[in-house]
Amino acid sequence: MPHRVLIVDDEPNLLVLLQFLMETNNYQVDTATSGEAAIEAIMRAMPDLILLDVMLPGIDGYEVCEIIRLNPQWRQIKVVFLTAKGCEVDVTKGMLLGADAYITKPFPITAVLEKVNELLGVDSGCEGEKVKGEDKS
Repeated sequence: MPHRVLIVDDEPNLLVLLQFLMETNNYQVDTATSGEAAIEAIMRAMPDLILLDVMLPGIDGYEVCEIIRLNPQWRQIKVVFLTAKGCEVDVTKGMLLGADAYITKPFPITAVLEKVNELLGVDSGCEGEKVKGEDKS
């Protein structure tokens, strides 16, 4: 059974790109465009990992991460912040709230896939050996 990834971002183009990346590398994907929608998505179908923007309408990504870490049933969910907020204080705040990784935008799309594979313990020869469609020759 493929790992489930929840992508939370209010930028439609990035959401579509990340969804395509994850789905073409054998991940089951759910999406949300706000903090509230992210919490609802987790309650419907608990993901193995969340790609989470910080700057969201309503509940921001930091609050979403805090809610996840305070719920004993959700603590095992891996959280990766994908955000433009790259100041040292922002990264520190995210990590102190319990994020497993913090990736600053703009980022190479392959870095996201590598981090997801690493956190979920996916063998690079299995799901997501490379970004589909990317020619490495």
